[in-house]
Amino acid sequence: MKTVIEHALVPGTFDPITYGHIDVVRRARRIFSKVTVAVAESLGKNGGTTFSLSERVEMAQRALKDLDGVKVKPFCGLLVDFAHEEQAGAVVKGLRAMTDFEYELQQADLNFRLDEGLESIFVMSSPNYGYLSSSVVRQIASFGGDVTEFVPPVVAEALARRFAS
Repeated sequence: MKTVIEHALVPGTFDPITYGHIDVVRRARRIFSKVTVAVAESLGKNGGTTFSLSERVEMAQRALKDLDGVKVKPFCGLLVDFAHEEQAGAVVKGLRAMTDFEYELQQADLNFRLDEGLESIFVMSSPNYGYLSSSVVRQIASFGGDVTEFVPPVVAEALARRFAS
């Protein structure tokens, strides 16, 4: 008997959430009836995060508030454990380039070793967002550049406050 997966996670650090991330969430929602954006605590991230976990969750919630069937939740620890807690059967990740693929394939292989039932789904980045990353957005904002075409207004405002002189 086939099992239909209805709930998927879209995990990431979202430091901060960008229009590229939102595109992946929208596309995941077209495939799955329920999507949870899983905001990772990311304790091991080099140099830490620009925004706290609660700030990243709040920005993602505000940026995604109009998408039905999508919720945002923080998590720490193993993604497979969070997937079990949330009763999610798949992980959806966006891929921009071959370097993304190599990293995400490694993560998918590890997740498979930990839970063979957790599917990994990859969606190719929209050509509109293939160049976009949170680190690029942070760098532009840190130099006072305009990031309004890359992120929702709530994020642009938070970045402006964070990098104000």
